[in-house]
Amino acid sequence: MKAAIMLANNEPMVIEDVNLADPGDNEVHVKWGATGVCHSDVSIWQGKLPLPPPAILGHEGAGVVVSAGKNDYGLETGDHVIGSFVPTCGECFYCKNDQAFVCEKALEIGMGRFPFSRQDGSPLLCGPGGLATFAEETVVHEAALVKIPGDFSLEQAALVGCGVTTGVGAALFAAEVKAGSTCVVIGCGGVGQAVIQGCRVAGAGQIIAVDLNESKRSASINFGATHSVNPNDEDLGEFVKGLTDGRGADYAFEVVGVPELQRQAYDITRPGGSVIWVGIPSYLDECSIPSALLPLENKRIVGTIYGSANVRTDFVKFINFAKEGKLDLEGMVSQRIKLEDVNDAFTAMLEGDVIRSVITYD
Repeated sequence: MKAAIMLANNEPMVIEDVNLADPGDNEVHVKWGATGVCHSDVSIWQGKLPLPPPAILGHEGAGVVVSAGKNDYGLETGDHVIGSFVPTCGECFYCKNDQAFVCEKALEIGMGRFPFSRQDGSPLLCGPGGLATFAEETVVHEAALVKIPGDFSLEQAALVGCGVTTGVGAALFAAEVKAGSTCVVIGCGGVGQAVIQGCRVAGAGQIIAVDLNESKRSASINFGATHSVNPNDEDLGEFVKGLTDGRGADYAFEVVGVPELQRQAYDITRPGGSVIWVGIPSYLDECSIPSALLPLENKRIVGTIYGSANVRTDFVKFINFAKEGKLDLEGMVSQRIKLEDVNDAFTAMLEGDVIRSVITYD
């Protein structure tokens, strides 16, 4: 079985045959059908998010159950599943209080297992959730899997595993965008385009897509943006004020993970509005906010992971949205590639050439 292995930060991943353990109790053997190449994988590879090599990355995948040990979710051979990069134990304080996206056992469940090894027997770490979708198959804890209908494209379902849920959920659940509102989305990669779609589903009146890349700005119109801005060519704050009688945005989403852009999102938001930080900067970064104005202008800063979604129900909800034509998942796929092309996919993402590269497995 093949896998792409990160042997060192900022060095090309290598394709190797790896060993995979059999599933034990509460574990499931999954053959991935497809996986998206997400910017979070790139951030780990760059060392911005801590995960020591050697490791198998990838966390945006959908596949079919090959076999399963004794499990509480009744997963069986042939079931179609999406990987959840935040496993949900269902037992902790957060899971029981509708905040499973910050499950206190998620890290222990996802990173406390070593099902993979190299040919010399040395162990390999797995990426977020223990999913390791840059391997053809995996053995993963049942808490990191969600069963989905078997009649939906695994290629499109893979995107629900991260980018779609993170972006659409940020609009619908974290921000709770209201109909008729003005939304600004800074960063129009895969997650940003999903935020735009979420704002459209919520009925936003004006959706302003902000990106340096012309092709991404053009694509944003197809996903629901009403305006697009190149911030190198126009003053974003003045542009937003021009559309809102001088007030500013009702909702501003930062989807890049850069402190300067997080601050910009704050600055262009009207008094009483909401700033939603979706992108994840380096753990060493900080963002300064005028502390007096935050209460005086009654702005709200919302951090969100995984779109503040409940994956156990919202994965299927988003699939149904796609079936009903409310979400365009097919249009988010820029290119279909093989595992051997994963390094090229990283390069394309860093150069801003794609919304989503999707690895498909036979």
